[in-house]
Amino acid sequence: MSTPSTPVTTGPRPAVGSRPGRPGIALIIMLAAQLMVILDLTVVNIALPHIATGLHFSTTSLSWVMNGYTLTFGGLLLLGGRAGDILGRRRVFLAGIALFTLASLAGGLAASAPWLLAARAAQGVGGALASPAVLALIVSGYPDGQARTRALAIYTAVVTGGGSLGLVLGGVITEWLSWRWVLFINVPIGLAVLLIAPRFVPETPRQPGRFDLAGAITSTIGMASLVYAFIRAASDGWANRTTIAAVVTAVVLLGLFVLNETRAQQPITPLRLFASASRSGSFVARLLLVAGMFGMFFFLTQFVQEVLGFSPLRAGLAFLPMTITLFAVSRLAPRLMARFPAKSLLVAGLLPVIAGMAWLSRVSPGTSYAGGVLGPMLLLGAGLGLAFVPLTSASLAGVAPEDSGAASSMVNVMQQIGGSLGLAALVTVFGTASRNAAAHPLPGATRAVELRHVLAHGMSASFLVAAIFDVCALVVILLAIRGRPTRPARAPAPRLVSVGREAAD
Repeated sequence: MSTPSTPVTTGPRPAVGSRPGRPGIALIIMLAAQLMVILDLTVVNIALPHIATGLHFSTTSLSWVMNGYTLTFGGLLLLGGRAGDILGRRRVFLAGIALFTLASLAGGLAASAPWLLAARAAQGVGGALASPAVLALIVSGYPDGQARTRALAIYTAVVTGGGSLGLVLGGVITEWLSWRWVLFINVPIGLAVLLIAPRFVPETPRQPGRFDLAGAITSTIGMASLVYAFIRAASDGWANRTTIAAVVTAVVLLGLFVLNETRAQQPITPLRLFASASRSGSFVARLLLVAGMFGMFFFLTQFVQEVLGFSPLRAGLAFLPMTITLFAVSRLAPRLMARFPAKSLLVAGLLPVIAGMAWLSRVSPGTSYAGGVLGPMLLLGAGLGLAFVPLTSASLAGVAPEDSGAASSMVNVMQQIGGSLGLAALVTVFGTASRNAAAHPLPGATRAVELRHVLAHGMSASFLVAAIFDVCALVVILLAIRGRPTRPARAPAPRLVSVGREAAD
């Protein structure tokens, strides 16, 4: 889900050992690495109950297993792109994969909760270094039009479908092996990429520039403080001193970040990207949409196991219909974009997402999979598969060539930060709702029945707020995004166009 801060350019002489004559293989390698990074956003979801038992996490603190990864990933994504510009993309890509692989090994060996959280944060740093080249390669390698739309569809299938596929794989691995193997599985894949990539992925020349360390530090720590405030409020309330201190820290640091970006010579987030109302609207809509989606993954995986009593394998397979639907609709989206405006498709995609999330808000201990989970999953898969391709296109249309990498990075930053903030907010909702349910126990209920009632009530409230996020995303789309986004002036088509077309076909 990540991209560099400047676009990939053509013309550099590849480094010794690279094979520019086999660009299709290079693209496959990079997409495979991207899929590995994306899978780790969700593959641990199914394993969360087992991780909580094994390492003694509470329900609210368990969300840090997800947020520890997404915060460092999203917060350092733009800096990772800048590092590729300055130091060479292949060099930074391989360094990121190496760190990601080592962190995955460390996470699988974790003997305590802090150990696992540190490993997950290190994974996020590795992902932020490794991922940036992928989407910018597509943006710089394709002109606006059908070719870029097809390429974005493949990328979207990897990103959104990969996240859903991670739920299925997480269930299979947890059931047949253990939760530790959802992290160990990255080790052989990472080693294979490290061995093969230098032969086929060409190096890019180093470019003069500076690292905006102040921007990276203030944005990452500021967002982490904000997420911590939400999670702390879930357990101790908003009046808690630590919660208040976290909010104040977040406001100060994020304010310093915006001030720094207005003054930095080479900011990691050029504020001119937000000059277009349509583009800004697409960024905000993505943040809101992903906020609801991540929360849905987090709570629904626990609902089917803790309330419905599914095994990890059965829980993973329960997400297969949504995964298949999402992949299928993502492949249809480019054809639909050739006939309909992006805004119309976005509205058509958001409606089933809202309906599916509202349907999930009615879950209870008496809900069955067939009667109350499968239907919402199909609606969510179809809606998300239809919405993400035109949403990505709207974020990148009309961008000046020199800003295409930064705009691509912002797409992924909004996705990661939206996931972290959304999950933190929904965990807060869950904590409040579940405490209220526990304060009014069911008459004559056994402890097991009461526990399922409390969990289901908290999750139902979380799904309702996720549906509200999706409604807000729809409102933003209706108000801010144009029917047909403007197109930028065409730059000379680089040789990667033929590579991308070959892959897209």
